[in-house]
Amino acid sequence: MEIRNDWTRRQIAALFDLPFLDLLFEAQSVHRCFHAANEVQLSTLLSIKTGGCPEDCGYCSQSAFAKSGLKAEKLMDVDAVLSAAAEAKAAGSGRFCMGAAWREPKDRDMDKICAMVEGVKAMGLETCMTLGMLSDEQADRLAEAGLDYYNHNLDSSPEYYGEIITTRTWQERLDTLERVRASGMSVCCGGIVGMGESREDRVGFLHALATLPAHPESVPINALVPIKGTSLGDKLIAEQNVRIDDIEFVRTVAVARITMPRSMVRLSAGRESMSESTQALCFLAGANSIFTGDKLLTAGNAGAGADALLFEKLGLRAMTSDEPARVAAE
Repeated sequence: MEIRNDWTRRQIAALFDLPFLDLLFEAQSVHRCFHAANEVQLSTLLSIKTGGCPEDCGYCSQSAFAKSGLKAEKLMDVDAVLSAAAEAKAAGSGRFCMGAAWREPKDRDMDKICAMVEGVKAMGLETCMTLGMLSDEQADRLAEAGLDYYNHNLDSSPEYYGEIITTRTWQERLDTLERVRASGMSVCCGGIVGMGESREDRVGFLHALATLPAHPESVPINALVPIKGTSLGDKLIAEQNVRIDDIEFVRTVAVARITMPRSMVRLSAGRESMSESTQALCFLAGANSIFTGDKLLTAGNAGAGADALLFEKLGLRAMTSDEPARVAAE
């Protein structure tokens, strides 16, 4: 099956418009060409530096502009991060993701950050970090420390982007992705749906990802968790439009799978409010990675116990096979 980077918006819109069952059939067919059936990657996400971010992302409780009551904290100690990573591995996670509420890391923090990467890698876990924008030198240092993935989301379509963020440009996000690629690290890049955007914006968001020079090896698809005190959360709560329609969310996952066949498609934030049936449809649509545990940075998550029960019910198992996109790049 061909890997394409020349998708047009019209072609992606046509996928969204397919009859729902036809779309899921195509997505699952593509999925089984590249990924092991019934395997889902288990990942854990830890906030290593919470709150006080100078960006004005309208969805984020960690923004200094938000009135969420979240207090800014310092960067965690290396030993505390490694202890959390050991707990995640013991609970079955194969990937440990670390997030910091920064516009970009300061050079003085890089020694500590690289020590975290090296320590988590030594446990045999796959590593991922999201620290904001990077310089060329910072990207190279993270790569030298052994960081597997760097997460930097595009968030939405280029047209809708300005409705949710004004302190960082779309191009700055693309520049960071280019630096990550140039360093040799794998890219984790996705976005958030349910922020009041149109389907046309969801088409534009996936089009931007699917036409990058190389598809992101990991594509997180988040459903907005409206948080009181954030500008976007307050707006959507007031409008009583707090969730994207479940079927439309599943369609978004399916189109991501079809347009980026080798990528891990991660069912990310918002899962704690999804029914088991909706999650099952997302797995059928090609999602094959989740965050497990009780918290995602500052938002709630489904929890490892609930995930184990759902996996048993659906006949799913933790992923043991290699990630196709990373194998292809070797």
